[in-house]
Amino acid sequence: MKNICIGLLFAMLWASASVATKFGIHSAPPLVLGNMRFFIAGFVLLGFCYALSRDKQYRLPTAIEWKQLAIFGFLNTSVYLGLYVCAMKYTAAGIGSLATSINPLLIVLLSSWLIGRRPSMNEILSIILGMSGIVIATYDLLGTKTSTLGGLAVLVLSMVAVSFASVYYARVKWTLPNLLINGWQVTLGGIFLLPFTLAFSDFSTVQLDSRLLYSVLWLSLAVSVVGLICWFYLLKLDTVKASLWLFLCPLFGFLYAWWLMGEPITRYTITGTLLVITGLYLGQRKKLGI
Repeated sequence: MKNICIGLLFAMLWASASVATKFGIHSAPPLVLGNMRFFIAGFVLLGFCYALSRDKQYRLPTAIEWKQLAIFGFLNTSVYLGLYVCAMKYTAAGIGSLATSINPLLIVLLSSWLIGRRPSMNEILSIILGMSGIVIATYDLLGTKTSTLGGLAVLVLSMVAVSFASVYYARVKWTLPNLLINGWQVTLGGIFLLPFTLAFSDFSTVQLDSRLLYSVLWLSLAVSVVGLICWFYLLKLDTVKASLWLFLCPLFGFLYAWWLMGEPITRYTITGTLLVITGLYLGQRKKLGI
């Protein structure tokens, strides 16, 4: 029962990121919102590891580990989340949540390409279904104020970036604890993103209101800290079973978007979501032994 509750909590928190981002970008430029989130999350995680915890495993990284953390932070935080937060300005919140669920499918494809293994027909079909599902779910929203073709393109590009980051993470033999890895990668990613934030953001549009405060705190603490702690816990129990909780993210994501932002749930939304879930199922079925 405990593991089920943690799994549900992860799915609910992870799916809420797109809605929280949509709220936040009404009060600050996307990259400003992203940098605020990254630095707060990094401060909390590193503060716990080095200041509050007495566990000796929380040490400073070695020279090689700094390089690994920098690469992972650049891909996973600077590129992926930097693109994602920009895409959410031109993409519906529900679509943003749906897109994150195709990450495992892209990881399968990229892993096959990098190691020279030919992907199976199920894996290829899962990618086709996942991408088709996003296109169909977005169909009646394209060209409106909630979603544009450019926003969708940036969103898909962000998914490719995080898939590269995930493959890189899996190929590194980490000796640092997960909390420390996440703390440093999100902090380094925020540092790498900062020059772009300073160069391309209009700080005169920043509104220091409650909407920005709640959005940043939710994204940094609830999603980046609590959500990832739940995810690492699930991964430690069973990597394959942990991925099953991603099936719920699109459902929670569209529910939040409908409830909190008034985004419509149409036949296109339902059809596209079912295609993505089916693709995710096919992509994971062999690992699950089904």
